Amino acid sequence: MIALIQRVSCASVQVEGGTVGAIASGLLALIGIVQSDDRPQADRLLQRMLDYRIFPDAEGRMNRSLRQIGGGLLLVPQFTLAADTDRGHRPSFTPAAGPGQATALFDYLIGQARALHTPVATGRFGAHMQVSLINDGPVTFWLEVAPGSDA
Repeated sequence: MIALIQRVSCASVQVEGGTVGAIASGLLALIGIVQSDDRPQADRLLQRMLDYRIFPDAEGRMNRSLRQIGGGLLLVPQFTLAADTDRGHRPSFTPAAGPGQATALFDYLIGQARALHTPVATGRFGAHMQVSLINDGPVTFWLEVAPGSDA
């Protein structure tokens, strides 16, 4: 399971001209789901996102987590993160989870996130979305949790 996280001053997602999710300061997380992903990986990835220390402390060092600052979490499904880009000039989406599996796992991730943190906002699975953000820093990290890994 993949999360491209960005520390943001604010972020929002629009679908068909209406805002479906928005946060103030916090993390925008673009989520990619591959065929081998399951609930334990979603749980580990969520813990990493909530506890990853990328927010400044009093000295300006990245030493505080999303939980510690009480920031927002905006989860946006993005199947293109699971693309195989090793060859040619066109990505292959063979590694990506199918819509049924990916929707179920993304919904599970949302439920777990809302049980552990607030505020949590989301994009809409399967929709054409416009994502707006102000990347604070910029600070962007790629987090990946593989099957059986200790994250």
